[in-house]
Amino acid sequence: MALFRSSTRTIPTSPDVPRHIAIIMDGNGRWAKQRLLPRIAGHQRGVETVREMVKACLNLGVEYLTLFAFSSENWRRPQEEVSFLMQLFLKMLEREVGKLHENNVRLKIIGDLSRFDEQLRQYITYAEQLTLANDGLTLTIAANYGGRWDIIHAVEGLWKSHPEIQGSFREEDLEPYLSMHYAPEPDLFIRTGGEQRISNFLLWQLAYTELYFTDTLWPAFDRVALDAAITSYQNRERRFGRTSEQLTEDPSNA
Repeated sequence: MALFRSSTRTIPTSPDVPRHIAIIMDGNGRWAKQRLLPRIAGHQRGVETVREMVKACLNLGVEYLTLFAFSSENWRRPQEEVSFLMQLFLKMLEREVGKLHENNVRLKIIGDLSRFDEQLRQYITYAEQLTLANDGLTLTIAANYGGRWDIIHAVEGLWKSHPEIQGSFREEDLEPYLSMHYAPEPDLFIRTGGEQRISNFLLWQLAYTELYFTDTLWPAFDRVALDAAITSYQNRERRFGRTSEQLTEDPSNA
């Protein structure tokens, strides 16, 4: 069974500190270009920002942090950059997994991992197993991930497990087969870098998520910028299909 409460069937709580934050980390290449550096320098600095955000979320009491690291469309980038990103991903895992484990962080990697080489896939398995029992922050890295792939993959998983369904099913039947079945839907979505779109990220899960866009490039995104995003979230009226009057009449449901 899925562990989260669907925002289309129930009314989730709206905590002051988002329980789940999802981020598209955009702007690494532009950050480097502004400094007359190669694009890979921006990706390297972006890893430092990931470390800072994990620390900030731990301090704030955020329970889930989901980062869009590499989309299924990013294979279209120059081969040299794609190869570097794969190497950087492996090095990041090798360098950071021990620290994550020491800080009670559970690591999850979602996406179609079949295109990654064997060494990277093996280390992903090792990292997830090492941190499996940790019950602090759950850090999810979406790699070779796409929201449409996620839904199609879930439908295939449902039909394989329940061939008797014959094509007719409900939301709650599908949810356990989605990549993020273990997490509540994001409360807050952040995209850095100035673009205002969700780019095939968590299409199912973002149904009632509060969206926040900032011009700040990912390598420059810091605790102050994160606090600004959370403040914006705290000033939203989360109605989940209801009217403002209903929230006033029953503030316990706000």
